[in-house]
Amino acid sequence: MSEHVDRHANRELRARFDDVYGQYQQLRSGLDNLQTRLAELRVTRRSADGQVTATVGARGELVQVELASTVYRERDAGALGRKITETVHAAATAAADATRDLVAESMPAGSGSVEFLRTGNYAALLGRADAVLGRREVKE
Repeated sequence: MSEHVDRHANRELRARFDDVYGQYQQLRSGLDNLQTRLAELRVTRRSADGQVTATVGARGELVQVELASTVYRERDAGALGRKITETVHAAATAAADATRDLVAESMPAGSGSVEFLRTGNYAALLGRADAVLGRREVKE
């Protein structure tokens, strides 16, 4: 009788393992695609007056800044500097949103990675492991 129970338990464990391994393989192949999409991501924003255009990558790194020739008419270096900074900041914010959306498409629901990108809270990266180990602390 115990041999029958052990075989049944082994079949259930094997089925569960096969399911988890299948999910892992799907996630792994999705991560390769995600990495490619993130490497290619470019977000461009233009200042309200159209004089400054900034393009950034997925991590918010500045890829390109374009200045319209009309910026030279104003001759206010401080204002131009602020306009460039604001435009780059807007592009970086939009890139962070686009990156989070791409990651969310590739990760399982409730993924700590997505929560980390949303909040910047490093504890979110270990949230699932903490929950499994019974160490989950609720922090608001």
